[in-house]
Amino acid sequence: MRAFAKPSTSAPLKRRGSPFRADPAELDRIDAKEREQAKHSLFPCIRGVSRLLAITVWVPLSVGFEAVLLLVPGNTKIRWTRVIWGVLCRLLSLKINVIGRRAGGVTGPKSRARGERPIIYISNHSSWIDVPVLGTVLPSVFVAKGDIEHWPIMGLISKIGRTIFVSRQRNTTGRERDEMTSRLANGDNLVLFPEGTSSDGSRVLPFMSAFFAIAKPPRLREPEATQMLPDFPPGMTPLIQPVSLVYDRLDGFRIGKARRTVFSWYGDMDLGPHVWQLVKRKSMRATVLLHPPLDPEDFPSRKALAQATWRAVTNGAARLRQNDEPDPPEWQVRLKGPANSSRNRENKRFP
Repeated sequence: MRAFAKPSTSAPLKRRGSPFRADPAELDRIDAKEREQAKHSLFPCIRGVSRLLAITVWVPLSVGFEAVLLLVPGNTKIRWTRVIWGVLCRLLSLKINVIGRRAGGVTGPKSRARGERPIIYISNHSSWIDVPVLGTVLPSVFVAKGDIEHWPIMGLISKIGRTIFVSRQRNTTGRERDEMTSRLANGDNLVLFPEGTSSDGSRVLPFMSAFFAIAKPPRLREPEATQMLPDFPPGMTPLIQPVSLVYDRLDGFRIGKARRTVFSWYGDMDLGPHVWQLVKRKSMRATVLLHPPLDPEDFPSRKALAQATWRAVTNGAARLRQNDEPDPPEWQVRLKGPANSSRNRENKRFP
């Protein structure tokens, strides 16, 4: 009879790694090759021109309509601003992936009267695209550098969008602080970029604690303290919600460090070539991670508050850059303070 071989008793060989694991360096090489091929292709140029034409039509019409809504009381202008940014993201073929829940909604003077606390959203900053992305997700008003106010087109759009401009000069600090305090007290929520500038997207720059003075004023002696402290009713101090923003998909693929610079706009980069580079892309995706809000009253100083916010934003952005999407964080924070209906009645009687 034919002898059969005995089965092997040794352990089966194991794979050292998944055969489908993507190498970020390899993806970067593929992307560089695709960009070289795209230079000789006409389709990306046609795509870019058509998107620019659509944006050129949409932005003036939508912003013009928003200028009319500024005369209308209520929250309509806030809701319409989110529509403007949302459509702009669609025209750019930029999808937004949101993880977590935001602390505040579309608010107004009536919401503050009911005791809904103001919210200050703190985010990292790597590109001009951060504004339409966060403007779509967060019903809020942006705080921007004073230089943008004098830009030919963006300055006008920002003014109509009720942006608060800060110059960081000592002679205007009081006026800018009063404007932000007034906006928060009257129903607006704010978006701040405390890095003070945009980065290359590979890290989060240190946060400037001065940006947190509106929620956590520095300890000053009299009479200087009475001039610097924001006038918020008891229990109505603004909450701080950290936000991590990372661009993690390009043309349907996950991206590595080299490809992330496609989105970043920083340093002395010109705006025109950067916009043209993005409008030619097939698709993009940004992921927004909303962290649990922080109560400034739980921190001894604004530096401690700024450091805690920076750690939350940095850790969240690092996970997203590694394509590690966390579960939506669970949190419970006191979002409401004491209602001030009695004060409103007095204001109605004695304007």
